[in-house]
Amino acid sequence: MAGQNNDGASPAPNSLLWGVLAAAVTGEADPVPPDRPWPAVLRWTRFLGIGRLPYGLVVNVVGIGLTIALAAGTNSLLATPQPARPGVHVDALVRLVASIAVTLPLALRDRHPLGAWRLSFVAMAVIPAGDWLTVPYLPAGTFAAIVCLYTVAVRCARDITIGVGLLSLAGVWVKDADTAGGATVILLLALVAGYTVRLRNTSRTQLAEQRRELVEQEKRHQAAEAVLTERQRIARELHDVVAHHMSMIAIQAEAAPYKVESVPDETRRDLSEIRATALDALTEMRRILGVLRSEDGAETAPQPSLERLDELVAHARGAGLTVTTRLSGDLDGLPPGVGLTAYRILQEALSNAMRHAPGSKVAVAAIRADGILRLGVVNGPPGDGHVPTPSPEGTGHGLMGMRERAAMLGGEMSARPTADGGFAVNATLPVKARAAT
Repeated sequence: MAGQNNDGASPAPNSLLWGVLAAAVTGEADPVPPDRPWPAVLRWTRFLGIGRLPYGLVVNVVGIGLTIALAAGTNSLLATPQPARPGVHVDALVRLVASIAVTLPLALRDRHPLGAWRLSFVAMAVIPAGDWLTVPYLPAGTFAAIVCLYTVAVRCARDITIGVGLLSLAGVWVKDADTAGGATVILLLALVAGYTVRLRNTSRTQLAEQRRELVEQEKRHQAAEAVLTERQRIARELHDVVAHHMSMIAIQAEAAPYKVESVPDETRRDLSEIRATALDALTEMRRILGVLRSEDGAETAPQPSLERLDELVAHARGAGLTVTTRLSGDLDGLPPGVGLTAYRILQEALSNAMRHAPGSKVAVAAIRADGILRLGVVNGPPGDGHVPTPSPEGTGHGLMGMRERAAMLGGEMSARPTADGGFAVNATLPVKARAAT
C-alpha cells in the first residue's frame, strides 16, 4: 500500500509526501479484524444481552443508527430559521444532501475508514455551513469527522495517519482561520488517541505471536527430548541384547575349531566366515548405536555404498549361494544417499536369500543409466539338501524398510515370488546429479 511503512520508523520527507498521497487517493486501511473482542470498558453489556453479540455487528448497527439520527437532526437544524441569519432559507433537497453527506461517514468508517474520512473531508470543505449557521461546520459533521480521524489512526499505517492529519489541519485553516486553533487541538487529540490504541493493539498482537512461538518451540523441544530418550532406550536394548549375542557368536565361531582335534577345512572356512560376518555386524551395530545416542541422529562415520558390493557378494558366496552379477554404469560415483540406500537394499535381499533359499542361485544386477539406478536380486529355490530358515513371528520389517528407503528417494521397490519357487526383489532409484567440486 502506498505510503505505508513500519509504525516505529522515523518519517522522512518522501514518506510524508507519500503519506499525503496515500491519504488522499491510494492508501488502504488494515482489514477489519475477525472476531473482535469487546473492549473491557463495554463488557458489562453482556448482562444486558448486547455484549453476547459479535462486536463488529454491534459497531456497524450503532453506526447506521447514529447516521440516521444525526442526519435527521441536521436536516431539522437547517430547516429551523436562525435568528443570527435572518432571511436565510436552505432548500429541502440541499438540506437532505448536506445532512446525508456529513453523517454517512459514521456508517462507513468501520468497514472503510479512509473512504469515510475522504467523504467527510470533502463534505465539510464544500458545504457552506457558515452561510446557514453561526459556526463554520455542521455539528453532526464535526462529530463524524472526529470519529473518522480516530478510526483512521487505529486502522491505518503511520504514514497514512500523518497524511490524513496534515490534510485535515490544512483544511480547517483554509476553511476558517478564526476557529482553526481549537479545531487543530481537537483533530490532534483524536489522531493521538487513535494511534495510541493502534500501538497497544500491535504490541498485544506481537506479544501473543511470541507466546505462540514459545509454546510451539517448547512442544518441539519436548518432542525432540522424547525421541532422544526413546532412541537411547533402544540403543541400550541393542547393546545389552543384540550386541552381546553377536559377540558370543563371533567368539564361539573362533573357538569352535580348537575344541575338536580334526575339523574339515570347509568347516573351518565356514566358521571363519561366520566370525567375520558377526564382527561386521558388530561394527554396523556400533555405528547404529552411535547414531541412536547422538542428539540429532546425524551420521558421522563413512557410509557403505555400492563400492563395497564385492564384499556383499563375497559374503553371500561364502554362505553357500551361487551369485552372479551384472553391473553397468558409474556405480562408484553415486550420491551418498542413493549409494547407501542401494547398498542396504541389496544387503537385505541377499540376507533374505541366505535365510530362505540357502544354496540357491542368485542373480544380482545394478545398472545406472539415464539418471536411474536399477537394482535386482533374483534367487531360485533352495539348493538340494538345504533347509530354509523359518521366519519368526512379526517379521517382514526388512521388506518394509527397503520400500521406505526407496520411497524416501522418490523411487520404487517390488518384491514377489517367482514361478520356479524363488523370489525377486527389484528397485528403481532416481539419481540426482552431484554438485560440482
